[in-house]
Amino acid sequence: MEHLKYKYMLDKFFKIRENKSTLKTEIVAGITTFMTMVYILAVNPSILSAAGMDKDAVFTATALSAVIATLVMALVAKLPFALAPGMGLNAFFAFTVVLGMGYTWEFALTAVFLEGIIFIILTAFNIRELIVNSIPLNLKHAVSVGIGLFIAFIGLKGTGLIVDNPATLVSLGNMKNPAVLVGLAGVLVIGVLLTKKIKGAILIGILVSTVIGLFVGVTIIPENFSVVSLPPSIEPIFFKFDFSQIFTIDMLIVLFTFLFVDMFDTVGTLVGVSSKSGMLDKDGNVPRVKQALFADSIGTFVGAILGTSTVTTYVESAAGVAEGGKTGMTALTVAGMFALALFFAPLFMIIPAAATAPALIIVGLFMISPILKIDLTDFTEAIPAFFTIIMMPLTYSIAEGIVFGMLSFVLLKLLTGRYKELKPIMVIIAVLFIIKFFV
Repeated sequence: MEHLKYKYMLDKFFKIRENKSTLKTEIVAGITTFMTMVYILAVNPSILSAAGMDKDAVFTATALSAVIATLVMALVAKLPFALAPGMGLNAFFAFTVVLGMGYTWEFALTAVFLEGIIFIILTAFNIRELIVNSIPLNLKHAVSVGIGLFIAFIGLKGTGLIVDNPATLVSLGNMKNPAVLVGLAGVLVIGVLLTKKIKGAILIGILVSTVIGLFVGVTIIPENFSVVSLPPSIEPIFFKFDFSQIFTIDMLIVLFTFLFVDMFDTVGTLVGVSSKSGMLDKDGNVPRVKQALFADSIGTFVGAILGTSTVTTYVESAAGVAEGGKTGMTALTVAGMFALALFFAPLFMIIPAAATAPALIIVGLFMISPILKIDLTDFTEAIPAFFTIIMMPLTYSIAEGIVFGMLSFVLLKLLTGRYKELKPIMVIIAVLFIIKFFV
């Protein structure tokens, strides 16, 4: 009876049945999202330690910031999105600000802290919400398609099927590489399960790929392997700020870059995944977007205090949505998994990139379906949509895809005399994009 009571409470709070979902579906969706993004617990400490930060402490800060931000998304926004320190932003933190510009990691962490404060203010005054809602519907669909190609590209790269090439930028990897074979096997497993309409297909595919990896040396179980361990202390990086240079030009440049990339990465993920999952309202807007934006604002603010780089909404959330996740229960499950990971880190760390890559490849397929809704007959709509789609994977950035899409949309509407179709906020954003590129 107690079990049924809690199930009823969760259903009522998250409106699970109202959203045509089930508690089991939401939990499986949450676990799937977590499995596709758990790599951040290994990658983020590795990147930030290059800047001189304590690797073990960054692991704990990464997990805690993901828990806090995703809980806000689950309980306040009630949307199926997960958050954690963002890839790309952590590389900018370590390799550009610290190793490139020569500043301390405390300086970089201060910039992230200030970014969090600014985002909280912008969200409170609905400025970020205004930007999200200003994106035309065709571009919102294009963002979903672009994200699909982008995360499929990440997946193909993760298996080693696609590798870098100095002559052609990218080329086919070594087909004899065991990681490639594990990844392709995972795609086939997920494909068969999806065809047979088996629930949890993506999650099962990840687990099967991990097991296959054991036999070909891709999944590595280290010596002295222990399933359970206490999380490391965050004392070496906790509240370590340097406010002595906050009024310098370099701080302004660093802060603007953090703000810009995080702003449009988050906007792109919210819009793209919402478009794919059918969550956009009748006006093409993301539901409860203000609350969703508060989640990454608070995540970034708290994450900086804990000692990690910018927290953002994860594009891998699309994996959970593809499994049927529609409510905050999916996000609550992800938060719970990150909390568990604090104590079961060694277990999660053995899942290789080649095992999660098939999930990203398949989700890439799911994400491109909104292309059917894009008007390709009107070139002032089709060209911006195409730029949005193609630039995301080719620049390895959701933000840059949105920049090219929005900028070309505004310029084409102005040059063809259709300026009445533009919202003032879009013109302002376009001017800011031009300043970013040329000033």
